[in-house]
Amino acid sequence: MAAPVSVDSTHDHHLGLAVVTIDHPPLNLFDDELQEALIATVGELERIEPRAVLFRSQGRLVTGGVDVGVFDRLADPAAAAELFRLLVNTAQRIERLPCPTVYAAHGLCLTWGFELALACDLILATENAQFGLIEATVGLTPAFGGTQRLAERAGSGRARELVMTADRYDAATLHEWGVVNEVLPAEGFSDAALAFTGRLAAGPTRAHAATKAVVRAYVEGGVPQADAVVPDIAAALFATEDLRGAIRSFLRDGHGRAAFEGR
Repeated sequence: MAAPVSVDSTHDHHLGLAVVTIDHPPLNLFDDELQEALIATVGELERIEPRAVLFRSQGRLVTGGVDVGVFDRLADPAAAAELFRLLVNTAQRIERLPCPTVYAAHGLCLTWGFELALACDLILATENAQFGLIEATVGLTPAFGGTQRLAERAGSGRARELVMTADRYDAATLHEWGVVNEVLPAEGFSDAALAFTGRLAAGPTRAHAATKAVVRAYVEGGVPQADAVVPDIAAALFATEDLRGAIRSFLRDGHGRAAFEGR
């Protein structure tokens, strides 16, 4: 049986684009097997150091949520805390990947799948995609980091609304809230998501990592913390081949003609 989560780093390998596919039929539910595969996948991404990562799912749904049997097997709060610490750490590891990460949602995306999307840099969705953090229906609150990352993007009031109501929200609404970055037609969505992520992979990878570091500093400490780290983060890029090569390209050929190697 194929692993429920797999990494393909051979697609447009010259760009360094890694495609992570979740394929755990029939509903891509989070269970022990998927958890193990997801954590292993994050380790593989850390090892291969791609220039961009696209997360996507196979099947009619992105995910129907969690196999509630996972929760039923947790003996006590200590066991639950151990699981949730592992999940939050996984979200943090995805955030720390030093390259752009894109999540492509083609349909219904509940609980852990939405939380995984919120750990990525950018979220793409089809017009008929729906999202929900519905843990309240079983008396739980999201524990993969989704609530706080939703609040980071949409504000604390919207995060409370979405989590407390346990309702489903369409892609257009979440685009309006600043959670989904682009809403695209369902037809051709897979190719569009690949092309979008491929464009990021072909860019200045070290500069993209620097941008992520600056944004993270802002999230953690506001403009003052970001101001404090920008000089060193930006200055370090002058030691990269990509910046030096792009400057030479600009002086020789004009704007927008540089090719980047991710170094």
